[in-house]
Amino acid sequence: MILFGRVYCTQQTGALTRGMTLRAIQAAAAITDEPDWMAAFLASLARDDLAPATQRGYRYDLRHFLAWHRSVQDSTFAIEGLAEYELIAYRQHMVAAGRRPATVNRRLEALRRLCRWARGTGMLAADAARDVRPMRTVRNQQPAGLTDIEVHALLRAAGASSHGLAARNYAMVQLMLQAGLRVGEVATLRIADITVSDRSGIVRIRHGKGLKARQIPLNATARRALRQYHEERQGSGQDKDTALFVSSRDTAMPVRTIQAVITSLARRARLKRVAVSAHTLRHTFALGYLRDNPGKLVELASLLGHDSLDTTAIYTRPSRDDLAADLEHSHLNVDR
Repeated sequence: MILFGRVYCTQQTGALTRGMTLRAIQAAAAITDEPDWMAAFLASLARDDLAPATQRGYRYDLRHFLAWHRSVQDSTFAIEGLAEYELIAYRQHMVAAGRRPATVNRRLEALRRLCRWARGTGMLAADAARDVRPMRTVRNQQPAGLTDIEVHALLRAAGASSHGLAARNYAMVQLMLQAGLRVGEVATLRIADITVSDRSGIVRIRHGKGLKARQIPLNATARRALRQYHEERQGSGQDKDTALFVSSRDTAMPVRTIQAVITSLARRARLKRVAVSAHTLRHTFALGYLRDNPGKLVELASLLGHDSLDTTAIYTRPSRDDLAADLEHSHLNVDR
């Protein structure tokens, strides 16, 4: 049975598929001698400022692919010979093994990024992963956001930050909570991108996702936090092209540093119900906006920088708690 994608009836694919049934992959098999290209590829991820955990994830997923390749091919893997049919066979193996769609797509994404890098360096003549489709996933529940109590706990932790970072951390958290910015957008903000007055304010996103620009109004809470942070930085020789959020060394904060700050604040606030990241704050903004402005999906999409309302519509889906509450009130629930 074909579970996924197009039917590839090449002799090579058939041979690989038969090989998978004859030789099982040892899940704990270690690849002790990593190829030279692995180190070069991981170094490129570091230059692109990917978080260390993300780099480790790519390495783990590529090691899994290499272990599978060794189990179905007698020859040593050479990146120069990587072909589309191998990636499709690998995907089919994971599907047949019952891997979750998220796991399959994550491992395919590691290979997709590897192929783009190898194509750019000349190791691959063509991108072998370009037409390899991911598994379709259906998200039937809304993303997790923070409750009001959790928001206040996070803001208290930010305001209590040491080493003179309280105003910065508080303003950064408030900006993400009140404007719903992506962490990458926060990292690229300059002082010139913020306009604040007593009664209005705007944050300008020059290069959002897809290199799209947009402007987001700032409410009184965000304006007050940014004004306090700006006043604390006065006299540091800043100009309009200076990064808005800087480290203790007065250098622009990269994405992974902002992520680390949010994670540290969540830990200090003892938030354990959900895993808190910078994107959790964006989800919190979106869920709060629809709660306060029911039905305004088009407006929310504009604020978030979404091209499609289908993307924004995930915030209208029921949460796990909503579904549990509905079932608890069912007339068939005789033990309530």
